[in-house]
Amino acid sequence: MRDYLNYEEVNYDMFTGKEQLLLGFVILVYFTFLFVLSLFMKRKIKTYDDYNVAGRSVSVFPLILTFVGTGIGGATLLGYMENGYSLGMGQQWIHITMFIAVILLASFLLKRIRQLGEKYNMITIGDYTALRYGEKARIPTVISFLFSYCAMTGMQFVALASILNLTIGLNMTLGIFIGWALLTVKTYLGGLKAVIWQDVIQGTILTLGVLLLFFTVLKLSGGWHTVSSNAISMNQKDMLNVFNITPNEIMIYLLTLAFYQFIRQDVWQRIWAAKDLRTARNGYWISMIIAILLGSIVVTIGLFGRFGLDLHNIDPTLVYYSVVENVFPFSLVVIMIIALLAAVISSADSFFIAGSSSIVNDIIKPNVKKSSQTKMLFYSRISVLIVSIISLVLAISIPGLVNLMVTGTAMSVSGLLAPVIFGLFWEKPTKIAGITAMWGGLGVAIIWQILGHPFDVHPIMIGLPLSITLLLLMTFFSNEKKSI
Repeated sequence: MRDYLNYEEVNYDMFTGKEQLLLGFVILVYFTFLFVLSLFMKRKIKTYDDYNVAGRSVSVFPLILTFVGTGIGGATLLGYMENGYSLGMGQQWIHITMFIAVILLASFLLKRIRQLGEKYNMITIGDYTALRYGEKARIPTVISFLFSYCAMTGMQFVALASILNLTIGLNMTLGIFIGWALLTVKTYLGGLKAVIWQDVIQGTILTLGVLLLFFTVLKLSGGWHTVSSNAISMNQKDMLNVFNITPNEIMIYLLTLAFYQFIRQDVWQRIWAAKDLRTARNGYWISMIIAILLGSIVVTIGLFGRFGLDLHNIDPTLVYYSVVENVFPFSLVVIMIIALLAAVISSADSFFIAGSSSIVNDIIKPNVKKSSQTKMLFYSRISVLIVSIISLVLAISIPGLVNLMVTGTAMSVSGLLAPVIFGLFWEKPTKIAGITAMWGGLGVAIIWQILGHPFDVHPIMIGLPLSITLLLLMTFFSNEKKSI
């Protein structure tokens, strides 16, 4: 995925002055509504569990929409559409590999994750790794997650700033600070409980918006026959081929974005937040089918925009805005901007909670002698502020946050995938084996990234095999007994 969030001012006269004022007003009203809802939910948050796992009482409908809202973020709506426009249908392998991961997680992992969460009252994956491999496992777990979640949260600050820049002409740097402030305060107030109920609204807006855009583009472009004919006439038939992608790219998508689903803390937390196992399983299956279909549709819209709507001489990073402007009157453009905001916000606050819960649960709580619900609730909100500051620094200092996000998932998978998956289903891995595999995979992946991918090999191709090897070697050469 190319760096569509490399923040620099964009000269793109999409809206008139009056339209910008109206958009600004609508965005203000939308955020005000979200703040009011967060304040309302704040009154209902009494405990640490309420804030971090929504009281473990979420029903299936809000669970579906919060999974969808988290899964379809700004990177999906903007980045995948750009990929479809620039690279073609080969990018559908992102969703093919993702569906493989969804089947595996739903069929083999979800029940075990839910049972452990219920039995041991877990809040984070750090709770699991500490149970399985000892308290020392919390540190590499936290580092792995902070690396990815702070990058992904910072990316949403930049995404929100780009929306404000393109719609109302706001300076990008100022927009990042405004996005940081708005998203931080909203998440600080409401925790996961507010996030989930806001996702009910935002997930609905997002889903309906993407479907409306798809069917409109499909009709106005003339359908697949027209798109295919235009691509062939321009000697770009390969763009239509789903196999227009290298095996190495497919493998990277599988090992990073897809396999990352197995250790996504926001996914585990929602599985634990569901009121029971059946709700968790049904909510996950339905939501992931919807999310993967929407992601696939977004890639297709990008392709149809190029060969069906004849959007050739445009900046690929702005294809979403170009398609929307091309097919809709301004009244519906406003709705699509709100849909984009919903995508960004619903991902950002979920990443916030996932990152902050690692800090409060895996660093602060083990070092607090008397961890009352009230005290831990206070520390939870402080942890949101810590994550927000780290994310803001990344957003300001590193323009290439999309690349950092992909790298972040690679770091997490390299360090955690093998110890977590082997530990869930195999009794033999020992504490020293798990911890060694975490530090070994994570450390080597980071070093490989710093060295600039020697021999053009992605860090995941080094870190994950090393982590698996260390886990197996240390298990067979260690006399320790299993932890659980």
